[in-house]
Amino acid sequence: MGVTDLREPGRELKAERYIRWVPGERAMKLTGRVHTALYRATRGAIGARVDGLDVLLLTTRGRRSGRPRTTPLPYFRDADDLVLIASFGGSDRNPAWYANLRHDPKVRVRVRGSSGEFEARPARGALRERLWAGITAEQPRYLDYQRRTAREIPVVVIAGAASLV
Repeated sequence: MGVTDLREPGRELKAERYIRWVPGERAMKLTGRVHTALYRATRGAIGARVDGLDVLLLTTRGRRSGRPRTTPLPYFRDADDLVLIASFGGSDRNPAWYANLRHDPKVRVRVRGSSGEFEARPARGALRERLWAGITAEQPRYLDYQRRTAREIPVVVIAGAASLV
């Protein structure tokens, strides 16, 4: 049974394909590299919107290598901030980009042709709950990802980054 759009009875959401199948970690990494290359080459004309989600490029510093690591990620807007969900498709591990920003919260964000440096931090307590509730109401696929794992999926706030949108 698919997820039903409550606004239109009987209408299936496009998110259903994500709920039924999530690629493995190796496939996610390869897809991420190709997505990043296309996004950069086209200044976001290709890759800035995927399956109804807005996508940015997040660059963190590798916690072990110290080298820049770029990942395409869906984002959501909350006033002046951008919000990311570290779901990793419901994996039992947090994604590497999340571990990297926990080690060094300075990140580079690119939205289409605009980019800037910001600070990212995990949302905690009431802020996390408010953001999670709003995003999962809009995108129920994240609820399914949460059901797949015992870890609490982190919500990340990039302060001031909405200026790029």
